Amino acid sequence: MGIKLYYTTVTASRAVKSQQAEVMQKLESKGIEYELVDISVCVEVRDGMRAKAGNPAAAPPQLFNEDQYCGNYEMFCEAVEADAVEQFLKLA
Repeated sequence: MGIKLYYTTVTASRAVKSQQAEVMQKLESKGIEYELVDISVCVEVRDGMRAKAGNPAAAPPQLFNEDQYCGNYEMFCEAVEADAVEQFLKLA
């Protein structure tokens, strides 16, 4: 599968939970299939996400097309507002 949504099942942050849920809902509403990758399962998964994003402090949600970094929550929201989600996700 192409699109990967890096998220976490272990967080006390309401903002992160809300952002993750919003990204999932928007992807589903647009009929875009995606794979969930839980960074809380092991440190290597989290560190891999951060390395691929080019940001040692990157926090979920983060979006990728395979291993190609697309962006974070704020960037995704900008793409939604501009009606450019497919371009943002490198699908078009």
